[in-house]
Amino acid sequence: MLRQSIRSMVTTWLTGLLALLPLVLTLALLAWMFSLLNTLVGPSTLTGKLLGALGQPFASNPVLAYLVGSLVLLASLYPLGLAVQLGLRRPLAWLVDMTLRRAPLIGSLYNLADRFVGLLDRSKNADIAAMSPVWCIFGGDGAAVLALQPNPETFELDGRQYSAILVPTAPIPVGGGLIYVPVEWLRPAEMGVEGLTSVYLSMGLTPPHQAGRLAKEPVVVVDDDKAS
Repeated sequence: MLRQSIRSMVTTWLTGLLALLPLVLTLALLAWMFSLLNTLVGPSTLTGKLLGALGQPFASNPVLAYLVGSLVLLASLYPLGLAVQLGLRRPLAWLVDMTLRRAPLIGSLYNLADRFVGLLDRSKNADIAAMSPVWCIFGGDGAAVLALQPNPETFELDGRQYSAILVPTAPIPVGGGLIYVPVEWLRPAEMGVEGLTSVYLSMGLTPPHQAGRLAKEPVVVVDDDKAS
């Protein structure tokens, strides 16, 4: 009886700990991020001193000068963004390709950072968002793979209709292997691109049945020859 009571108390305590743990980890992550930002661009860093010097003509207090300099820097991002929208993106991309991307170590780091920032840029991911998540059942009753269907159009190969799918090869489904499979292998995955992304981001920890379910009906395809 005593052992059961102790086990019940420990179970209850662990339940409370698990309920509080996500909040604690979130706060710890935020504290680490603020600490990292303060280390990188705080008032005592070289970047912070440059921002303070930028705001010095407008404020005599060093802290206030740092804040003013930060606001000036943030305000300067608007004309830069406007210039990129008006056609500066290609010259900047060409300059980066000719300099940073060709450096052995810096190029790898820049490519990683550029890929991460690309996840936040909806305009870069517009093509991915327009794709349809599908299940590809290899052989019709074999292994199942979550994939993206770029478009429902098909083509005929040896008297059989095929469709293109993109199978992500990284946790972020912004690229992958392009495979042409028979259309009868495909089933609509009743989830959005966000649901498919969550499955790949979790590296399989998020079960697919929580993001969608396998439909029994094949994917509806468009036959160009019959349509014309």
